[in-house]
Formats: sequence, structure tokens, C-alpha cells
Amino acid sequence: MFAAVGRQLKNHPALIPLFIFIGGGCTMSLSYLARLAIRNPDVCWDKKNNPEPWNKLGPNDQYKFYTVNMDYSKLKKDRPDF
Repeated sequence: MFAAVGRQLKNHPALIPLFIFIGGGCTMSLSYLARLAIRNPDVCWDKKNNPEPWNKLGPNDQYKFYTVNMDYSKLKKDRPDF
């Protein structure tokens, strides 16, 4: 299969950027899904030892991927302990 793709790329070099951008998009989307599965507080992989991981987040923990004009170090606790 890779030999056939290589022959097509030799015959049509204009397809090379298409393969590069599609490969980059697939890589970025898979890395973002892996980040969501590992770092997101809503995902619980170990329900026996940590059934509610979102309750262990402190007010200074940043869990969003990107925030505009937000300094997490200055936030105060505004919720009760459970």
C-alpha cells in the first residue's frame, strides 16, 4: 500500500502538501484527545481510589486548555468542602 502511495506521489508531486497537512491535523487531533483523556478533571480512570476527581481540584488549578485574561494564582476558594 505504501509503495502505491509513493508511486502516486512521484507522479503527482502536488499531493505532497495534502499528505503533510492531513497528517499534521490527525496528529494534533489525536494529541488533543490524549490530553483530554489524561488531564481533564471530568475523566475518571480509577473509580475505586478516586471516584470524584473534580472535588480534589483546588481554586488555583488550571484545567482549561486556553483562557483569556485569567490569572489562576489569584483565585480564592469560593466553594464548600465535601
